[in-house]
Amino acid sequence: MPNMSLKKVPMPEQEPNVRSKNFLEVALGYTEQMAMEEAQRCLDCKHKPCVSGCPVNVKIPEFIQLIAQGKFEEAYNKIKETNNLPAICGRVCPQETQCEQLCVRGKKGEPVAIGRLERFAADWHMKNSTSSNEKPEKNGKKVAVIGSGPASLTCASDLAKLGYEVTIFEAFHVPGGVLMYGIPEFRLPKKLVQEEIETIKQLGVDIRTNMVIGKVYSIDELKEEGYEAIFIGSGAGLPSFMKIPGENLNGVYSANEFLTRINLMKAYEFPNCDTPVKVGKSVAVVGGGNVAMDAARSAKRLGAENVYIVYRRSEAEMPARLEEIHHAKEEGILLKLLTNPTRILGTDDGWVKGIECVEMELGEPDVSGRRKPVTKEGSEHVIDVETVIIAIGQSPNPLITSTTPGLDTQKWGGIIADEETGATSIEGVYAGGDAVTGAATVILAMGAGKNAAKAIDEYLKNKK
Repeated sequence: MPNMSLKKVPMPEQEPNVRSKNFLEVALGYTEQMAMEEAQRCLDCKHKPCVSGCPVNVKIPEFIQLIAQGKFEEAYNKIKETNNLPAICGRVCPQETQCEQLCVRGKKGEPVAIGRLERFAADWHMKNSTSSNEKPEKNGKKVAVIGSGPASLTCASDLAKLGYEVTIFEAFHVPGGVLMYGIPEFRLPKKLVQEEIETIKQLGVDIRTNMVIGKVYSIDELKEEGYEAIFIGSGAGLPSFMKIPGENLNGVYSANEFLTRINLMKAYEFPNCDTPVKVGKSVAVVGGGNVAMDAARSAKRLGAENVYIVYRRSEAEMPARLEEIHHAKEEGILLKLLTNPTRILGTDDGWVKGIECVEMELGEPDVSGRRKPVTKEGSEHVIDVETVIIAIGQSPNPLITSTTPGLDTQKWGGIIADEETGATSIEGVYAGGDAVTGAATVILAMGAGKNAAKAIDEYLKNKK
């Protein structure tokens, strides 16, 4: 019998006043009964609009119907036919603007909780299954994958399933890319990321860490090593700054550095860590995206009493997920909207003591379609803070592009690659994810990796 409730089955969560003091996962996941109840809300539509909203084309109604029947392992296997990282996607994908946005149930109520059900199936498998991936028969052809974030992991696993000998070259000491250094533990547990990566290694993918391509090897040297195709999925790890006075003061971080210290290097375990992070009593985070929310919520958990999100537009224009904004406000994060920093103030000994801002008004839409912020005259004011975190965007590190003659790039640094195949200006070299688009979502990067794997397979099959 279908469940015709207009609302999703609620997801159990830690209480805000508890979770804001720890780095344990906020959302606790569905029980079997909850998952089956929510799955029964799916109408199993004939035209399956939700599938078209998924960048990796997960067979959504099929896996949900299996959950409704209590066939949890079968549901997991159905997801894995097209998605190699279901536990991750179930947690961090913006389902509300993709698959769930197209759900028919959303026309008269809330859409089916597709992301929560995907997470449930993956978590159930990790907890209950002892099966492992079998290594496919090798075809003797080698492919190099640069980076180990979501685009690279997807490309590598898809190629490994087709029999290619795939080697991932990761610059950091731990694989996972942005999944490890960018997304906080309370949203995406790192043990889970490594478990997902382990399933990819079971396919025969070789992951080499501490390999900075552009330093250890160039693209040409990888070709000389016998790699017949190369995928560049090195992400967007170069932080952007506002170029305002005071950004060189002690206590100013890029969100990239701040989150890397916390997530990858576990600064929150101080003093039992190698890289402590000082936040002080009050923190300002500049920006309005998911990264800004992650930085603000992390600062709160490190002991800051007052954490401000300083954003030059209104809440309606914030690019962060609604869920992340909601969780941040529940945890006591303060939104300083229509506010733009003009200068960071420092003490005589070079530490942050405040951030000078102006109030903004929204004018006509700019090229992005959002209303352009305009400064209010005479609205200068100071917010007293000891730490400032800049979270206004990131671009690709130029190391690979600057050491690869003939690799065409955008003016802002992104690699130019075909949207459907990932092919670059160099034959046999493909690229995808944030290295091409700039900072975007995990699932879009995965979609690019999947498309590139398909194109690389076709290229190598036809190569003479």
